[in-house]
Amino acid sequence: MRGYKVFSGTANIEFSKSVAKYLGIPLSEAEVKRFSDGEINVQLGESVRGKDVFVIQPTCAPTNDNLMELLIMADTLKRSSASNIIAVVPYFGYARQDRKAAPRVPITAKLVADMLQTAGFSRVITMDLHAGQIQGFFNIPVDNLYGTLTFIEHVKNLHLQNPIVASPDVGGVARARSVAKKLDLDLVIVDKRREKANVSEVMNIIGDVNGKDVILVDDMVDTAGTLVKAAEAFKKSGATSVRAFCTHPVLSGPAYERLKSGALDELIVTNTIPLKEKLPCIKVLSVAELFGEVIRRIYHDESVFSLFN
Repeated sequence: MRGYKVFSGTANIEFSKSVAKYLGIPLSEAEVKRFSDGEINVQLGESVRGKDVFVIQPTCAPTNDNLMELLIMADTLKRSSASNIIAVVPYFGYARQDRKAAPRVPITAKLVADMLQTAGFSRVITMDLHAGQIQGFFNIPVDNLYGTLTFIEHVKNLHLQNPIVASPDVGGVARARSVAKKLDLDLVIVDKRREKANVSEVMNIIGDVNGKDVILVDDMVDTAGTLVKAAEAFKKSGATSVRAFCTHPVLSGPAYERLKSGALDELIVTNTIPLKEKLPCIKVLSVAELFGEVIRRIYHDESVFSLFN
């Protein structure tokens, strides 16, 4: 067998250690340093010649630094004669700009896809892309894992009296509907109007939440404005409780202060991004074992889809 190694960037070391622990191997040695002007330098501490190499690095904040570090690690591995270099990107940054939503704007998701391929990656493993069609921006295989499966097991264990699934906006209906179908629950939708980036206003609730335990489903929580306003609207409409299930805890700007307001009873996230602050209302579910199993299956040429079937 050709063998494989797992390297980690500096964005989420604890997550990488958990993945390596599941696989029963140590993280491979790589020294990531910065020059005084901020330039990144990577030096491998062991041979990778002829090996399949997995590099774990979410491109979360500081996004530009973490993305550049990932690209430089790929170049280092390519020049060190690694056989295959696979990017394990639990959170794929710049994914929200996936189309021309206005004149004279970039499509950064496509740009990042091009950069990863040019750097030398032959495959990408990620979770809950902001838009599924981003997979089409790549000319290499992309495994887009579903964090919602972890949430589904958690919801079942909560034993809620009268649960109902909700989408925080019209764009997330497909994701919420998938969860509702798996749980055999009804679906409601928040109709909101976004005036500008990171600012949202809840306009209306499509469906009845009176006496319900609402389960909001989204791929990420950034400033938490949408979730908190949606939670307030649900409770005004008679909801008993409101929980939010968001795969990626971006949690930037005023997010933590908004969560402290108490509108959300609980925010359940995964560990794709490390938390800056711990709050009683935030519960973290680990997806490290899922990523570890996917890495194992890819190396042994086994089906990944069967995990979610």
